[in-house]
Formats: sequence, C-alpha cells, structure tokens
Amino acid sequence: MANKKTSAANGATRRSFLTTAAAGVGASVLLGRPAMTRATVPFQPDQPEITPPGDDAKTLKIGVIGLGGPGGCAMGLNHCLSFIELAKQGREKCEITAICDLNDLFLENGQKEIDAAQGGKVHTFRNHKELLALADLDGVLVAVPEHAHAAIGIDTLEARKDLYLEKPMTLNLEQAIPLYETANRLAVIAQVGTQMTRLPKYLAARQLIKSGAIGTPTFSQTSYCRNSKNGEWHYTVDKRWKPGENLDWETWCEPLEPAAWDPKIYYQWRRYRKYSTGIIGDLLVHVMTPMMMALDQGWPTRVVATGAHHSDKAMENHDNINIAVQFETGHQMMVAGSTCNENGLETLIRGTQGNLYLNSAHCVLRPERIWAEDVEEQTIQCPDIGNDQDVHRLGWLHSIRTRERPESSVELGMKVMVVVDLATRSMWEGKAFSFDPLKMKVSAV
Repeated sequence: MANKKTSAANGATRRSFLTTAAAGVGASVLLGRPAMTRATVPFQPDQPEITPPGDDAKTLKIGVIGLGGPGGCAMGLNHCLSFIELAKQGREKCEITAICDLNDLFLENGQKEIDAAQGGKVHTFRNHKELLALADLDGVLVAVPEHAHAAIGIDTLEARKDLYLEKPMTLNLEQAIPLYETANRLAVIAQVGTQMTRLPKYLAARQLIKSGAIGTPTFSQTSYCRNSKNGEWHYTVDKRWKPGENLDWETWCEPLEPAAWDPKIYYQWRRYRKYSTGIIGDLLVHVMTPMMMALDQGWPTRVVATGAHHSDKAMENHDNINIAVQFETGHQMMVAGSTCNENGLETLIRGTQGNLYLNSAHCVLRPERIWAEDVEEQTIQCPDIGNDQDVHRLGWLHSIRTRERPESSVELGMKVMVVVDLATRSMWEGKAFSFDPLKMKVSAV
C-alpha cells in the first residue's frame, strides 16, 4: 500500500512538473481521448518575438548574389521581391541595394522587376567580389547553385558582410568545414536558408525534450516526399544564353574544374551529382534541420543510405532515398525523400516515456503506455506564423540589428552537412560512413 501511495505521489509531482515545463510551449487540439485526459497550455516560445524596428532605426541595405530567372528557379529574385514587400508592409526597414548574377539576361530582368517594385535604381554586378566591395551593405544573401555556396559564402564572410546562405549550406563536407571555421573565426552573422526552424512546433518540441517530458529521445523520423510525372527540376532552357557574351560559364563552373557548355547543366544542375546532392540537399535539409535543432543530440556519427531511380531515370541524382542517422547520444533518425511518391513518413520523435507527433502545425505529446500514470497527454497549440520564409528573412534582419545568433546557424548547418555528405557517399559507394567530430574526419565502416 505504501508503495502505491509513493508511486501516486511521484506521478502527481511529475505531471505537475511537465505541465509547468510545457507552459513554456503551448495548448490544445487533440485527437482521440476524452478531454479530461489532456492538458492545454499557452504557447510561450523560448525566443522573443521579432518586432518591427522603430522609426529611428536605420534602413538595412541588402545585396543579393545569384538571381535566377524566368522559366526556372528565380530564388534570389524572389528573395529580393519579398524583402521589398516586407518593407512596404512596415515589418522591416530594408532595401535591395545591389544584385549580382553571371547571366546578363537574368540581371536585366531582375533589375527591371526590382526597380519597378522598389523605385529608384538598384546597382548591378556580374562579379560578386565587386558587390562585396560596397562599403554600405549591411547583409548579403547568396542564392547560387550548391557547388558555389562555400566559395561565395566565405568571400562574403571575409568581406565582413552578414550572410544569408541558401540551403544546403555547401555541396559537401569538404567545402563545409572551411566555411564553418571562417564563420566561427569572424564576428559575422551567418544564417542558412532552412526556414522551417522558425516553425513553433519544433521550438515547442525542443522545450519539451529539454524538460524531460518524453524521457530519453530514442528514435525519430521525418520525410520530404512529392510526385512529379515528368521528373524534377526541368527548368526552361533559353536559347539566348551565349557563354562568353551574356553568360560567364567559366566562372559558373568554379570552384570545380572547367566543363563544356551545357545549358541543361547550367539551369537544371540539381539533376547532376557533380553540382548537387539532389533530393538530399534541396528537399531533405528542410526537414532534417528543424528536427536536429529540436532534438539537440550532438553530432551525427554514423550514416547509411540507399537511393534508387524509379520514375525519373534520366536524372543522374536519385528520385527515391532512405537515410539512417545515428548521433553522439545514440539517438537514431530515419529520413525519407522522394520525387516519385508523395506519401512520406509521419513526423515523430519517440522517447522512453512519451512521443511527440509533429505532422500537423501543432506538437502533440502522448505518453508511452507504461508511463501513462506519470506523463500527461497534451497538445501544444502553436500559432500560425504565416509565411515561414518571410519569418526567416525577418529573423536574419533581426540578427543583423541585434547581433543575436540566428536559429538556423552555420553550427547547425555544419551538422546537417555531415548527414548530407555521408548519405550521398553511402548511396553512391554502397557503404556506411562514420564521422569523428573531434578530428572532423570521415571513414567508411
């Protein structure tokens, strides 16, 4: 009898603790059980809300390297137009001051659209180092192909310009290490473009895990899957492109070796393993990054992956991928990616005492059966933050103003790149790989 009373008292104490801890994170929309078995608490993020700058705040001047253009991926141009819209809405005080692209047609189109949206004349450059030489730029966004991320990212940091670097952080681990070391050496803000780190459900999950709400995190799973009848990244080839005339193909190929002109490689580069990791770098980093942020399980130390061609057999990179990752703590994560089937895995973090369900916009905690008396089922109802990419842009500008480290930092980006690199090697070489975070070395196992 005494043991039962002690157990009940401990259970009540633990439930009180978890409810208090979760008050830092959120409330209700639950599936399944009667309402009396659920707890609801208001969402209180562990970071302050990003508020618009005051009237006396300076206007931040932004440069963008890599625009893209019609008929394909105009990522850099879309960023420009979004920053301009955020300024018009009064959510930030910023302007696009300078743009750069190796393609004169993209540059002319970008200048026309930006000038029309913003008014005035935006400065244009073909050489990114000339843009970086501008003294009055507060930050630079880099949206070039993966193989050039590291070189231009490092140049931006060395120019003491705060950096927004599109995902994936680099093409491979060999390129990631010097970028990571440069960012750590210099007092410069550096944010990777993985905007899902701003979603409240992942912040809520992080707080619950830190509070001990699910016990020890044991195994997690996530995915990014979609289906394309004709394959992915078939961006339109423009017959007006003329290397040596209106396009600097030689510089585009750097820092890799020179290559013969191929307009498909130039504009459909995500399809080719030399220039891109395909699904892994373009899609899976979006879901791996917030999961790794929430879990906080240290460095990935072992990765094995498989890839296949089921639908888009003309694409060099795989169209179906499965990755298994183990971290320093022993935690294991399963990641699935596909461009030939849209049904992915349930987004889920398992623990010894409870599980976190993250498929919806909210974070649902459900106890393991044997811990049902100690862990209370609850839903953290997370607010709708709107366009998470806009929130990510605002977060970067906030970091420029405050010097606070962004959520999607190069430290986190470096850990993600370990997974990207080792998974890519594993698929192509048919081996498992391990990573030593002390020596920063990879070995086959």
